[in-house]
Amino acid sequence: MGDLTNSDFYSKNQRTESSHGGELGCTMEELRSLMELRGTEAVVKIKETYGDTEAICRRLKTSPIEGLPGTAPDLEKRKQIFGQNFIPPKKPKTFLQLVWEALQDVTLIILEIAAIISLGLSFYHPPGDSNEGCATAQGGAEDEGEAEAGWIEGAAILLSVICVVLVTAFNDWSKEKQFRGLQSRIEQEQKFTVVRAGQVVQIPVAEIVVGDIAQIKYGDLLPADGLFIQGNDLKIDESSLTGESDQVRKSVDKDPMLLSGTHVMEGSGRMVVTAVGVNSQTGIIFTLLGAGGEEEEKKDKKAKQQDGAAAMEMQPLKSAEGGDADDKKKANMHKKEKSVLQGKLTKLAVQIGKAGLVMSAITVIILVLYFTVDTFVVNKKPWLPECTPVYVQYFVKFFIIGVTVLVVAVPEGLPLAVTISLAYSVKKMMKDNNLVRHLDACETMGNATAICSDKTGTLTTNRMTVVQAYVGDVHYKEIPEPSSINAKTLELLVNAISINSAYTTKILPPEKEGALPRQVGNKTECGLLGFVLDLQQDYEPVRSQMPEEKLYKVYTFNSVRKSMSTVIKMPDDSFRMYSKGASEIVLKKCCKILSGAGEPRVFRPRDRDEMVKKVIEPMACDGLRTICVAYRDFPGSPEPDWDNENDILSDLTCICVVGIEDPVRPEVPEAIRKCQRAGITVRMVTGDNINTARAIAIKCGIIHPGEDFLCLEGKEFNRRIRNEKGEVEQERIDKIWPKLRVLARSSPTDKHTLVKGIIDSTHTEQRQVVAVTGDGTNDGPALKKADVGFAMGIAGTDVAKEASDIILTDDNFSSIVKAVMWGRNVYDSISKFLQFQLTVNVVAVIVAFTGACITQDSPLKAVQMLWVNLIMDTFASLALATEPPTETLLLRKPYGRNKPLISRTMMKNILGHAVYQLTLIFTLLFVGEKMFQIDSGRNAPLHSPPSEHYTIIFNTFVMMQLFNEINARKIHGERNVFDGIFRNPIFCTIVLGTFAIQIAIVQFGGKPFSCSPLQLDQWMWCIFIGLGELVWGQVIATIPTSRLTFLKEAGRLTQKEETPEEELNEDVEEIDHAERELRRGQILWFRGLNRIQTQIRVVKAFRSSLYEGLEKPESRTSIHNFMAHPEFRIEDPQPHIPLIDDTDLEEDGALKQNSSPPSSLNKNNSAIDSGINLTTDTSKSATSSSPGSPIHSLETSL
Repeated sequence: MGDLTNSDFYSKNQRTESSHGGELGCTMEELRSLMELRGTEAVVKIKETYGDTEAICRRLKTSPIEGLPGTAPDLEKRKQIFGQNFIPPKKPKTFLQLVWEALQDVTLIILEIAAIISLGLSFYHPPGDSNEGCATAQGGAEDEGEAEAGWIEGAAILLSVICVVLVTAFNDWSKEKQFRGLQSRIEQEQKFTVVRAGQVVQIPVAEIVVGDIAQIKYGDLLPADGLFIQGNDLKIDESSLTGESDQVRKSVDKDPMLLSGTHVMEGSGRMVVTAVGVNSQTGIIFTLLGAGGEEEEKKDKKAKQQDGAAAMEMQPLKSAEGGDADDKKKANMHKKEKSVLQGKLTKLAVQIGKAGLVMSAITVIILVLYFTVDTFVVNKKPWLPECTPVYVQYFVKFFIIGVTVLVVAVPEGLPLAVTISLAYSVKKMMKDNNLVRHLDACETMGNATAICSDKTGTLTTNRMTVVQAYVGDVHYKEIPEPSSINAKTLELLVNAISINSAYTTKILPPEKEGALPRQVGNKTECGLLGFVLDLQQDYEPVRSQMPEEKLYKVYTFNSVRKSMSTVIKMPDDSFRMYSKGASEIVLKKCCKILSGAGEPRVFRPRDRDEMVKKVIEPMACDGLRTICVAYRDFPGSPEPDWDNENDILSDLTCICVVGIEDPVRPEVPEAIRKCQRAGITVRMVTGDNINTARAIAIKCGIIHPGEDFLCLEGKEFNRRIRNEKGEVEQERIDKIWPKLRVLARSSPTDKHTLVKGIIDSTHTEQRQVVAVTGDGTNDGPALKKADVGFAMGIAGTDVAKEASDIILTDDNFSSIVKAVMWGRNVYDSISKFLQFQLTVNVVAVIVAFTGACITQDSPLKAVQMLWVNLIMDTFASLALATEPPTETLLLRKPYGRNKPLISRTMMKNILGHAVYQLTLIFTLLFVGEKMFQIDSGRNAPLHSPPSEHYTIIFNTFVMMQLFNEINARKIHGERNVFDGIFRNPIFCTIVLGTFAIQIAIVQFGGKPFSCSPLQLDQWMWCIFIGLGELVWGQVIATIPTSRLTFLKEAGRLTQKEETPEEELNEDVEEIDHAERELRRGQILWFRGLNRIQTQIRVVKAFRSSLYEGLEKPESRTSIHNFMAHPEFRIEDPQPHIPLIDDTDLEEDGALKQNSSPPSSLNKNNSAIDSGINLTTDTSKSATSSSPGSPIHSLETSL
């Protein structure tokens, strides 16, 4: 099938190919059809057509051992004949398409319609002079000259619409461009190992050509199609292409087909590349999906659906199904819910939009009614047909005012602010070594409550060095002198280490003088090779004597075996197997050990136990990873059954045990301390032995001696979380994870189980947000499951990077802390922007609304409103969304999913500033003309010239916004709003720029902006009133938020009060948002009652004995049966009598302490407020009868 479908795509290439095809023994067409076969069919086809894989290599003029000569003309020719290893990306959207998308916005469409109607009517002149008598209701007839200017308003509205659209489109366009830049950066960084001219080199994936000999190893994502020519134990996960989850074993004689986009799960080997780019299996699928250029037009519809995915993953080949489909799935499924912030914003925007719609509708209705009543009822004017256009013009004017109210009410700057803030953060995070692959990961990171980190390479430097050894019955605390080790033992040791390790692992001389030697390949093996060099031996000659091709059988390392063994054929035709691996695993299989004289002696189980106690545990407690090296001889005939692993890997003879140190990165303890201060729990998940893990965890500061925490091994962890049937139970996990800090000897599935368990847990009131780091192929599932997956940029395998959201380009844990900081900063930026925006919204809407209803004409004209909208939306979002993060962000707990976007403090600020602004604007509106001795602007006729009066109002309004923008920089009620203002040049530029443009608008805006130039003293007053905002801000900051209990928060996901986690009753019911809205009043009432009741009950409890009162909670003095509403059932504390469950111990302890009146006052009333009955908390506030406590009066009266 494949052949037929694809043949038409390639008609172009064939022409060029037929001419060259002869020079190399295969054509692209042949090779491509070969790669479409699987398994035995393919083997048969190769035999019939070519003979064997060697023959194919000969035809492609390449050598399985030396590789391609690598000369430029040869590579160029191959690229011409067989194509390049790169799939052309989809065309990005053009700027015009983006403009068209921006125009789809509903408010803009309403505005456009209004503007067009307004324009049309202004050009329509009714016949005759009869319109003089039509509209006297609005006072004085109008000038001829003024009628000419009627079109200006409509045109100005259109102009501002165009502005908004262009800004939006430009933003989208630059975001897209940035994203592509990021993608290409990932592309260039992706390298692959090939052999050219006998040298092993790493080249960018796009440079791979047909005929290259590529070295593949565990964890690779194959960059091209090829045939397997040599290797061991290779297993491949082809699910991305075939959808079958079983790993496929590859071998030269049974199934040599290796396909691009598939993952190497085990083993290593070499392949000859046979198809690249659009001709590889992945490329063919891509082309079918329409990502290839020329097919675009025909396949446009399909491409549309694919668009998101293609943009995400246009890496030279890191994808097709492997990445792309994954990514599409990931886009839908990976973030199961919308990112927290988006959820909250959507909700908030909808709420605001509804309110705006209602307001604008009311405005229009009131204006129209007032006008009609006034004109036709009070003044008893008849409706004259020739007057119709004039009346319609009035109605259009009212409609425009209504729309303006709506436009100001709807915060269309929100999406803009989010985009700018995220894009800015992502760009800056690149500098902090975080390469963000999914935008929302950045913001989710700010809410992270737990980080599950790997040990090796993330917390440690990943430079392994052997520091202790146990050889020939002696435990050396430092590297022994070679002379002190028996020569036979030494030779065995050197051979065992040199041969039984990946030949790609080497130690190279340092790049700079005095630097450490470079370790290439597997770091543990590098540590062992370093040990050989420290013993003044060399591994190179051993390897050249026994090249990789001659190795008889290799059992590669995997997470099940936890050991690696290599079998070689000895000169006398017998076999010898070298083995190395985790000491407790390999020692179990040893039955002999080399003595000091280099002779094997019996090694009994009790010797082993002693060795574990005397050697392995002390090493592990120093934080060393222990590795055992062993060997075994087999007779040549009969040949052993190599597939029976259990028999082969037994009866070993132990050569030595070494302790390998991987020092903790110097900056990690500080980073972890920051995390803990920021309310993030760091857990270490590692494959290492538990003692090593614990020692490293103490060095890092993950655990502190004397604290109550758990360190578990994988086996024990599984035993505790699974029931008899072996299924994982959430309740069991909930008992463990809160205290778990170290999970040692863990398999990738344990990691996934842990992450899933923490995420699904309902144990805490907030759902946990979990970040996970991983580098191995097997970490894929955990990285995908986590809210944010961090992959290691240097040590990470492609598979891990594929599944991750953020790539740490320096593999360093402290970069994760930076990511947290940026994530929190995004959240705060959005909140700052909202605080500013909503103040403007509230004020502008109320002014427009009341103004229109009292004076029939909004004091702020449509065009002015749009300018205000531009300031607040576009500019403010730029200014406030680019605030750089500060260390103080790490001093507070994570916000959690249920914390509202607009906290009480922010609500206080919004309402406080709104009060100030409204007072002043209304003062100016109704008595302004007297204060400034100017003509009143109220009740002006339809096209009257702009009045100074209204200009002053507009100008004052804008000045107040400008100064309030400075106030908005702080959202937690800090005093100093100028703090760090010069670190943000964008902010300063925008504030000054806005000020300059405002001067221009007022002085020279004239008719379009409905402004008339102001005098200097009038300007001074406007600025002075604006400055008042800063002073007023200080006044507001003085009012304690806790007193203003009537303030509501807004924009939360599930309606719950924020309560410090520790004091939460575990099983508070979630309350549905809509119901909560409906019953707001009732709740406040119940809450008040409940508060009184709780307090009465607590006081009673203290009156009688402490326990009795809590035991019989039914004896509550029910003032009002509020159990009628089950949603608001207040959970009762469980009777704290003898049933002390271990989880309640702390709480119980707290109660006992509190039975004597504690001195600590309860400052946090929000906890009681929340209608959640907290045992410890209420008892505190009950007993602390300080005059400040809300219960004081109550107690005395009782």
